[in-house]
Amino acid sequence: MSNTLNLTLQIWRQEGPNAAGRFETYEARDIPDDASFLEMLDVVNENLIEDGKVPIEFPHDCREGICGTCGVMINGRAHGQEKGTATCQLHMRKFSDGDTIAIEPWRAAAFPVVKDLVVDRSPLDAVIEAGGFITAPTGTAADANETPIPKEAADSAMDAAACIGCGACIAACPNSAGQLFTSAKLWHLNSLPQGQPERFKRTEAMVETMEQFFGSCTNHGECSEACPKEISLDFIAYMNRDYIKSKRVNRKLAGQR
Repeated sequence: MSNTLNLTLQIWRQEGPNAAGRFETYEARDIPDDASFLEMLDVVNENLIEDGKVPIEFPHDCREGICGTCGVMINGRAHGQEKGTATCQLHMRKFSDGDTIAIEPWRAAAFPVVKDLVVDRSPLDAVIEAGGFITAPTGTAADANETPIPKEAADSAMDAAACIGCGACIAACPNSAGQLFTSAKLWHLNSLPQGQPERFKRTEAMVETMEQFFGSCTNHGECSEACPKEISLDFIAYMNRDYIKSKRVNRKLAGQR
């Protein structure tokens, strides 16, 4: 049997990108402690609609910690206080009856507010698009063992591919740096045999697109701490190494054309 919580919410409201934002206070009453954080916001919105008021816009989609759509600052921390947990996976049992919870959108220059808690995260898409494609031969399906992949490489690629692209690393970083996101997206391709033909072209393009939108990494490490998938800082080192190599390799290839 679940217990219920009565909470005070201080939520950022902003009508549009060019409007002035402000915190507004709401009461969340009789919230089951087995409800998720987003379900709690659903209850608040249902009450607002019943009262004829404008509901709170907040980002969400799958609500299973997979899509990366959700994400807000909860009491000043990206995704809240639970390590390795996306906002949609955070449950109200992690709070206490009578708590006051401050809820804000991601705070980064590259993520302008669209409305309320929703931000424009299209710069993340631009970094992905800069990576292009991987070379894959067409024809019949290859035999399972035709392209041997060392277990260490496969494991490392899977660890990097766990990134859901939520942007918490950027929101948590004092410099709004995008290195953890970009390095994870790079390494899950660059570490595999299938990703080698475009490896250095991909690295140069994605890193330089990243630098158009985000700040510089100064190794605070806050990105990895805030990441709901606990992506390792090691991937940033791999990306920096490949970027240095890409400048030499790509220059040599350009000279051959």
